[in-house]
Amino acid sequence: MGLGRGTAALAHGGGFGYPGALPQRDATTAGLLFALGAYLIWGLSPVYFKALAAVPPLEILSHRVAWSVALLAAAAALSGTLGELRRSLASPRAWLTLGATTVLISANWLLYIWAVNTGHLLEASLGYFVNPLVNVVLGVVFLREPLSRPQGVAVALAGAGVLWLVLSYGRFPWISLTLATTFGLYGLLRKSAGVGALTGLLAETALLAPAALLYLGLRAAGGTGAFGAGWRVSLLLAAAGAITAVPLVWFAVAVRRLRLSTMGFLQYLAPSLQFALAVWLYREPFTRSHLATFGLIWTSLGLYSWDALWRLRAVELPSSRPARPARLLSRRARPPR
Repeated sequence: MGLGRGTAALAHGGGFGYPGALPQRDATTAGLLFALGAYLIWGLSPVYFKALAAVPPLEILSHRVAWSVALLAAAAALSGTLGELRRSLASPRAWLTLGATTVLISANWLLYIWAVNTGHLLEASLGYFVNPLVNVVLGVVFLREPLSRPQGVAVALAGAGVLWLVLSYGRFPWISLTLATTFGLYGLLRKSAGVGALTGLLAETALLAPAALLYLGLRAAGGTGAFGAGWRVSLLLAAAGAITAVPLVWFAVAVRRLRLSTMGFLQYLAPSLQFALAVWLYREPFTRSHLATFGLIWTSLGLYSWDALWRLRAVELPSSRPARPARLLSRRARPPR
C-alpha cells in the first residue's frame, strides 16, 4: 500500500491514538508496536466475524463500508487531507484505477467474511500465505521485474503445494487463490494509483457507500436488517469501521519506522494466527494433504524471505561501511622515507 500525506499527517499530527501513546524518540519500538497491533487485528479478525455469523456476509460488508467511510472521512477532515482526496480524483485515470481497486477489495472482503463464517478459514489463511508469492508473479508479468533463481524455486514450490492439494484432496483451492489474486492485483493497481493509504481507502469506501447504504436501507425496510435487532450485534456492526481502518493506519505508520525486511517477516503473523484459529479453536479439518501443501508453501516462503533479506543486506552493506579517517588515509598515502 502506498503511504501518502494523509497517513503521514495521521502519524505526526494525531488520529487513532498517535502521537502521545508512544515516545517519539524510539521510532523503531513505536513502529514495531504499531505493526504488531495491525497484524494482530488482522490475524484475530476471524473471532470478530465469527461473532457475527448469524448476519449475512453481504450485510456485514455493507456495514464495514458504511462505518469505514464515516470514520475515514472524519480522520481525513481532522488531519486536513480532504484536499488530497480531491486532487487524487482529478483525473479520469485515477477514477478508473480506484474503481478497479474498489471492485477487487470489496470482492476480497466479501469472500473472506464468507470463508470465515462457513468453515473455510484454513483455506483463507492459505491464501494470505500464498499472497507474497503471487505478488512476485504479478511483478514479473506486469512490471517486468526480474525473477531471481531462489524466487523462481519458491514460486515453483508453492505451485507444487497447490497442485498436491488438488490431486490428493480432490478440490481446487479457489478460495485461497481468489483471495491471494484479488489482494495481489489490488496492491498492484494501488501502487500505480499514486494515492496514500488513508486517501485511497476513503475513496474506495466512498464509491461503495451508495450501494451499501441502499442495501442496508432495503434490509431495514423489510424488517430483516441485523442492526437494531439487539445491542450486542448492533455494537459489533458499528465496530466494523474501526476493525477496517485502524489496522490500516497502524500498518502505514509502521512502514515509516521499520525496515522492509522486518515488515516482510511480520506479514506472516496474520495468516499464522488465522491458521492457528482454524485448526485449534474452530477445529476445521487438517488432513495430511493440507500438511503437505502447507509444508511446501512454508518452505517456499522461507526461501523467498531468505532471498529478500540477502538482497536487502547486499544493498545496505556498501552504504553502511564506515569511511576511513582522513588522517589515516593521508598517512598511508605518504611515500616511504
